[in-house]
Amino acid sequence: MHKRLSLALLCSALLSVLVSCGTSSTSVHSIPANGSAPVTVTVTDDPPSGVSVLFFQVSLTGATLSPAAGTGSTSTVSLLENPVQIDVTQLQALSAFLANENVPAGTYSSLSLTFANPQLVIFNSSDTALGSSCAVGSICTLTPAIGNSATIDFTSAPFPLAVTDSTPLGLLVDFHLNTIIQPDLSVNLGAANGISVSQVPGAAAGQVPPFGFVTGTFVSLNASANQFTMQTAWGKTLTVDVNSNTQLVDWPPCVSPGGLYCLTAGDAVQVQVAAVESDGSLLAASVKWLLVKNAQSVLGTVVGFGAGQIKLLVHASSIAAAGTAPPQGSIATVTLDSGAAFAVDANGFTIPSGLIFSSTENLTWGQELQVEVDPGSVSCVVSNVIPGPPPSCTFSTNSVQLEPSQISGTIASISSPSFTVDYLWSPCAPPGGAPVCNVVALVQYGVETTSQTTYEGFNPDNFLGLADNDLVSVNGWLFEADNGLLDTKVPGPPEILAADIRLRTGGTF
Repeated sequence: MHKRLSLALLCSALLSVLVSCGTSSTSVHSIPANGSAPVTVTVTDDPPSGVSVLFFQVSLTGATLSPAAGTGSTSTVSLLENPVQIDVTQLQALSAFLANENVPAGTYSSLSLTFANPQLVIFNSSDTALGSSCAVGSICTLTPAIGNSATIDFTSAPFPLAVTDSTPLGLLVDFHLNTIIQPDLSVNLGAANGISVSQVPGAAAGQVPPFGFVTGTFVSLNASANQFTMQTAWGKTLTVDVNSNTQLVDWPPCVSPGGLYCLTAGDAVQVQVAAVESDGSLLAASVKWLLVKNAQSVLGTVVGFGAGQIKLLVHASSIAAAGTAPPQGSIATVTLDSGAAFAVDANGFTIPSGLIFSSTENLTWGQELQVEVDPGSVSCVVSNVIPGPPPSCTFSTNSVQLEPSQISGTIASISSPSFTVDYLWSPCAPPGGAPVCNVVALVQYGVETTSQTTYEGFNPDNFLGLADNDLVSVNGWLFEADNGLLDTKVPGPPEILAADIRLRTGGTF
């Protein structure tokens, strides 16, 4: 799982949005002071061999630029207002926007990043128990020590870095988990080639914008300027511009004039950032409506199912009152209401007719699901044993949506418009709805492409650029391959419909 944290000076973004409809305000553009430019932060991912890392989270508590000697300034510039929690395991094929700050024009010699509170959820596929509470074949939570200084300084290329007045600039920070996670499961953020920094490139036509996604709550609308404000989970207020090219996805219906007026303050939205503009606002490639105000949903990975229940490894929980949300990294047992609806969250992508997600018969391990939470149904128990079982939660639902998953592996064979990927896979059998994981096996995923699939890093950037033995990360929808027999046997490899395919360079994830 190669995770990439992208810090973009006025360029990159991952946003969480709650939108307020029908509320008008004065312009919310923040014009940078003369001689400055905005700075943004984005994140993406690479997995360690020998350990099945299901979840890796770390807090970014500081990000500062230091001016070069002789430039007339001695003050460092902070790129973060508040600490940000980064779920690195969700960034194999995507990037996440973290920060956007104005930086005085000038030359900067280095970037310093400070991290804290790493958390791992692993499948113990070894032949040895970890401590007294993480048996072989079980899913466990670890809070590893940081085996070196929590502050990492970057001084080589792209530094020294010139920031030009009112010119957007972005930095991309790559996590290589197979390097920073040590054999004793400590975290060495300063390991050679463990974290790298590069400048965010521009996106070519047809490619995914490099600045990433951000989720949050809608705050207010400025209709005359075609913009709105949103607030992220870490307290950052962002200004988002829309134009004629911005796609509105899964939009709620409302009367004329429609559009952004359909949003209500407190709604949850997700923004894909197309660009950072010279005044620091974000231009949206798309705005996706997630939830009505005060509703709650959980995003998680399937690790077990059966008997009217689904077990999810929780990655995120949206819009919940304090203390009622399943924590990130927990295992949630989700009970399906009678008649619970199943659907594919296609995000404007055309799903071929032969790929179906309409009932529990279409579940498989590794699928990413967005599950709506029945009000008042959440209950959690925390063991506080480390290493030991993750927090255990329960809730019920009437709505299950299939979201894109991310896998990484080596291309084994190609037959247009499909190819296969060798993938290190931990099969988990679901008797009684509990994940019972046994061995780690090398299996092949079938990858289907369409004319809507985007490619990054290939030559050319289309299907013809694929080659045997390429290391790739795929973002797309996982579909089971056993025609409803998953509740009675360990399944064969699923099939993934690829929305985005990224070439992993350097020979590792």
